[in-house]
Amino acid sequence: MANKQSKQTSDSVIISTDDFFNEAVESAFVERRFSTFPSARSYLVRLLEYYVPAVNLFDEVDENGRRTKSTLAETFLKAMNSEPNLRSEMLKKMADRALYITGFFSDSLQRKLVDVDYYAEMGVSAYGVLADSSREDLSAKVYREYSEKFVAFSEILATISSQARIQDEANIMRLYETYAKTGSDFARERLLERGLIAVPLSELKKPTKQ
Repeated sequence: MANKQSKQTSDSVIISTDDFFNEAVESAFVERRFSTFPSARSYLVRLLEYYVPAVNLFDEVDENGRRTKSTLAETFLKAMNSEPNLRSEMLKKMADRALYITGFFSDSLQRKLVDVDYYAEMGVSAYGVLADSSREDLSAKVYREYSEKFVAFSEILATISSQARIQDEANIMRLYETYAKTGSDFARERLLERGLIAVPLSELKKPTKQ
């Protein structure tokens, strides 16, 4: 997969998340002493890129165009009663979301009625159905790998989260506020290191409409 090109303008910098996450995934695999085949590794990079905008955790749209988030069990039931193409799309989103959440937010799940085991079970089931129903041998192989080694892949994500300190939302917000108020090069560089996009100061400083 070709790396996305970085783009630079006079007052903003947009960096490639592809390079950032490829390096993060490689480092995490080394640290966890876990290996897999290239397509499965690339799948994890694409998953991380997809969830850079947190809004993608809310992956359904209601009749009014508003994003919603059903429980995994509800999504699984809807998927299994849908036509094949829609079923595959829904199951993939569900499995990916379950994997991402168990990797990045396992600590918060420990304090809820629905725990990590529930997310893992639903993710394993969804990837398993995808593997059984996929018409492409490589896709089926990737889904089977994630179904059988779901916990290992979630630990890779947890390692990436720990390395990048992505869970520290308060610190990220402070960096954004500092960059917005002062244009600090240090704050901008820290945001870029996390694979985030530093938007133009002119956009950050626009007055909020009441």
